[in-house]
Amino acid sequence: MALAKEMMGCSLIERSSFVSSPRVFLNCSGNVTCFRQRHNRFLLAKPVPSMHLRKVFKAPVVVAAISEDLIKALPNQKEKAVELKVRASVTIRNKNKEDFKEALIKHFDAFTDMFGRNVGLELISNDQDPKTNGPKKSSAAALKDWSKKANVKAERVYYTAEFTVESDFGIPGAITVTNKHQQEFFLESITLEGFACGPLHFPCNSWVQSCKNNSGKRIFFSNQPYLPNETPKGLRALRENELRELRGNDRGVRKLSDRVYDFDVYNDLGKPDVSIDFARPTLGGDKIPYPRRCRTGRLPCKTDMLAESRIEKPVQMYVPRDEQFEESKRNTFSAGRFRAVLHNLLPQLKASISANNRDLKSFDDIDDLYKEGLLLKLGLQQETVEKLPKMVTKLQESSGILKYETPKVVSKDKFAWLRDDEFGRQALAGVNPVNIRRLTSFPPVSKLDPEIYGSQESALKEEHIVGQLNGMTVQQALDENKLFIVDFHDIYLPFLDRINSLDGRKAYATRTIFFLTPTGTLKPVAIELSLPHNTPQSRAKRVVTPPVDATTNWIWQLAKAHVCSNDAGVHQLVNHFLCTHACMEPFILAAHRQMSTMHPIFKLLDPHMRYTLEINALARQNLINAEGVIEDCFTPGRYCMEISAAAYRNIWRFDQQNLPADLIRRGIAVPDPTQPHGLKLLIEDYPYAADGLLIWNALENWVRTYVNHYYPDSSLICGDRELQNWYHESVYVGHADLSNESWWPSLKTPEDLIFILSTLIWLASAQHAALNFGQYPYGGYVPNRPTLMRRLVPDENDPEYVNFLADPQKYFLLALPSLLQATKIMAVVDNLSTHSPDEEYLGERQHPSIWSGDAEMIEAFYGFSAEIRQIEKEIERRNADPSLKNRCGAGVLPYELLAPSSGPGVTCRGIPNSVTI
Repeated sequence: MALAKEMMGCSLIERSSFVSSPRVFLNCSGNVTCFRQRHNRFLLAKPVPSMHLRKVFKAPVVVAAISEDLIKALPNQKEKAVELKVRASVTIRNKNKEDFKEALIKHFDAFTDMFGRNVGLELISNDQDPKTNGPKKSSAAALKDWSKKANVKAERVYYTAEFTVESDFGIPGAITVTNKHQQEFFLESITLEGFACGPLHFPCNSWVQSCKNNSGKRIFFSNQPYLPNETPKGLRALRENELRELRGNDRGVRKLSDRVYDFDVYNDLGKPDVSIDFARPTLGGDKIPYPRRCRTGRLPCKTDMLAESRIEKPVQMYVPRDEQFEESKRNTFSAGRFRAVLHNLLPQLKASISANNRDLKSFDDIDDLYKEGLLLKLGLQQETVEKLPKMVTKLQESSGILKYETPKVVSKDKFAWLRDDEFGRQALAGVNPVNIRRLTSFPPVSKLDPEIYGSQESALKEEHIVGQLNGMTVQQALDENKLFIVDFHDIYLPFLDRINSLDGRKAYATRTIFFLTPTGTLKPVAIELSLPHNTPQSRAKRVVTPPVDATTNWIWQLAKAHVCSNDAGVHQLVNHFLCTHACMEPFILAAHRQMSTMHPIFKLLDPHMRYTLEINALARQNLINAEGVIEDCFTPGRYCMEISAAAYRNIWRFDQQNLPADLIRRGIAVPDPTQPHGLKLLIEDYPYAADGLLIWNALENWVRTYVNHYYPDSSLICGDRELQNWYHESVYVGHADLSNESWWPSLKTPEDLIFILSTLIWLASAQHAALNFGQYPYGGYVPNRPTLMRRLVPDENDPEYVNFLADPQKYFLLALPSLLQATKIMAVVDNLSTHSPDEEYLGERQHPSIWSGDAEMIEAFYGFSAEIRQIEKEIERRNADPSLKNRCGAGVLPYELLAPSSGPGVTCRGIPNSVTI
């Protein structure tokens, strides 16, 4: 406001009794200039007809304040509109690599561009055309010098277009783009110069299709945010039309060039046309509830009309064009070991080693994978190696691309994974730190139906653990919040009969009891191993306690391995894929369908939706499908996604997905208004929770500032039809199977919206990072975190017990995944743990200074970014604090999974804005 006064040269204006809102000023030339104020932002409501506003402000002028009524009463002295020259600066991003066809078409487009087959732009005013009552449009202008710049190899190429508009045209709020070329191009941004209000920015970041694929004009709105009821008259119809186009008509097969967002069930995971063994149930619907995914419209299978036909790599699965990976991201993903190993080498590897199934014979077999590389370790004969593509073997020789970095968990201490304190530490600071909960009663009790699954009682007894509690009784330990549990019993038990009937799969439903020691670390004091109740009673429930001799040491190690296998499955299928991938997708689809890019909430969410639809589609194609990597490498096998769906139905609740609610639900924290975050952690040295609360607090404060800026009262929330439609569709269509649950938050107040948005951004950024980017650092060493087990823990009545006693190490290694399975696991988690070079991290945005036209929110975002940088410094300080045993000590990995920044590659740190991998 002070700046405006200084510029206007009139400090006494506000004291004038003639001034009303909006304020109207008459400059010394007699031209009318009108400003309106909203949240300290000034928008040019009427343009200066005879000169640029910046010229008016070059020197002090005499300014008179008059009322709008007086202006209306003046004789009609409207000046004749004059023409203004306006220039558009257009940024187009080049592809780094083009195939022959693309290069040929590019040169053809450069040639035809000279003859009118060009790229045309048209300005759309905020004002309505009084003659047509439609949008006021400029004449079309073509991009200049396209043909001259066709051979420019730079990442970005800059073009210009020039317009002539009349001085009463108003402020452009949108630009339409028509691509008459044969090939699409990536439009990054447009900047208009020549208007009195200064440069106008249009962040685009979108592929513009050729007219042959999409006959309509593309619409790009300026960076100025508008709630629906604030939309300028000239843009209202365009705003509605753009959303209508993005919603589509729910019909037809989608083309890769389409921009249509729609919902469907997970009915494309199986391959019933190949074999009935590869059929998989549909996820989503009354029978098996699940979130919805992006519709592709592919034809049904021949043998099951309810199942969608599949397409396999290298054919690309549909997601809307702008959701597909950009080139650097796609190159990173495609060049990863995941694709190299699984798609190029496995057929030959399998043929080479099928004659002698390569089980792990010693721990050296695993260590050699990091020293010698995959080809040698799998025992390929020389003639087989020679048959491999020369490029692959050359890469193996030159850069070791098929070798693996030593996982961080054994990089400092090779035997750390064997220790109980490391086993406990990973429950708090590993890749899955979200299943630990406080034990409130002992023994734990199942919630499963006893008529179906047997007795709800646990086999755990006080005598199993009382000797491990530092002199406390069990009740004392409960009362003083010293007992904790990781409980997978109810998740796995309903599936165990089917899992254990699979070839090469053996599993328990496990419970692990931990004691919180005086040093703040967790000590495992008992493991319960449960099998279905129809198993002989002596084996149905078994308790294993810490070892007292050599034999019980190996039994204990096998029991811990089964716990880790349970943990790996729940981590991947429930905490990771379900909660941060699948459950986010409906909110993203609905956001594109129901909220304009002009909507301030869409602008807030935009960086947190990047790449998620694409990575989820790739998961359906390669990871969670029938015979996919997850089925091959994780204990539940073909029942993996049914376990995920059971967790969605029985466990998942949106209102408990944010960090404070989750910590309270698990009994790890209690409300305490005296604490910085309103919570008191009952395990003070809990790195995931302690660092996570810093991130959560910063996120929530940023969201609160943003929401309160646009919604100062509840009436604006309730009256925002786009916002309400987004949330309604996310719940009642995207999460239709659970839409009637009472725990869904309402959306009536600013606090409701803050809660919903903070939860979504937390899940997409920090929660996903904590669960994803430690997969290779912890799971790349298979004995530390086996994803499947092939042997049960032997007891004295087992025929295998003699073999176990004779060579316990051999038995242990035979229980782990085979060498081939281990390499597949390593390949997968290595790729999933990799940051791409174009990653955007929390506190960063594309076009950081112009993503919004609201200067106050730009400034607030910079404040949020500064707070994120301070949090990173605090995390570094904590990792150097020797009193924090779970993140600092000899051979102990620092906890960096919630450190916001990272470089590319496998770094075990970094919080991307969105679920990108």
